[in-house]
Amino acid sequence: MKEKEFINIIKNTLHSKYIGDDCAYLKDLGIVVTQDSLVEGIHFRRDFATPYQLGYKSVMVNISDICASGAEPLYLTVSLSLPPDIGAEFVKQFYEGAKKACKNAEIVGGDITGAEKIYISITAIGSVRNRRISSRANAKTGYKIILSGNHGSSAAGLSQLINGEKQSKFINAHLMPDARIDFSKKLAENIIEDYAMMDTSDGLMDALAAISKESNVLMSIDFDKIPFDKDLKSFDNYQDLILYGGEDYELVAAVPEKYVQGFVIGEVKSGTGVEINYTDKQVLYSSEEIENKLFNHFKENL
Repeated sequence: MKEKEFINIIKNTLHSKYIGDDCAYLKDLGIVVTQDSLVEGIHFRRDFATPYQLGYKSVMVNISDICASGAEPLYLTVSLSLPPDIGAEFVKQFYEGAKKACKNAEIVGGDITGAEKIYISITAIGSVRNRRISSRANAKTGYKIILSGNHGSSAAGLSQLINGEKQSKFINAHLMPDARIDFSKKLAENIIEDYAMMDTSDGLMDALAAISKESNVLMSIDFDKIPFDKDLKSFDNYQDLILYGGEDYELVAAVPEKYVQGFVIGEVKSGTGVEINYTDKQVLYSSEEIENKLFNHFKENL
């Protein structure tokens, strides 16, 4: 069973209108709320990342979700579960990295417990003041599909780490991502129409498929317009890294043409699924086909 199946079970059990986007939009409180967890052996290895890098990335993962909603990141709480071999220096460096990633947001509390391995769970809160909040269900035919930046670098970096490399620009992209705060702010403060936006933490194709499914539209993409570091072409599977590699933490949005920023990579059309237009062919992927190629958080991947 995969992550989305569990989410559907939870959503259908709770019958909650708040479950489905990167953040829960609590309109009556004027905030959005998100929570993400990182588990040793599933999302990271201690020999791959320093405590500082781990703290930094753990926070940035959550800030990215706030940005995907269009809200302003404000507050976070951090819960750590640590095994007996973890000492004070690890905790100090972890929180130094976490503080650096916060930028204008602030860590206001959390919890710390013992465990057999490291578990990190962070809750982030964002303000919706003077912002228009996005939803995966808001893509409309004729909207342009825009992207904030390069894809495939993080997955390439993880591949290098697994293969024993220690330092490269791709490894840095994997360990020290930056949430697209300015991209989100500019769009959410200026747009007056409904729009769809997600981060690409689980891969560009995952985000495109989710918007397609929730909005009941076809996401038509020109592969050659997707930005990526040209050195990715040294990897045999570079196209898969670009489309399916996760943890780039860029933003993809479907917006009216007058709000275009970043890179325009396609257009919303009538239909369903994700259509990739390559130089020599056009391929239509269903949500099920995309899901089968995506990162599965319920398997040990490291």
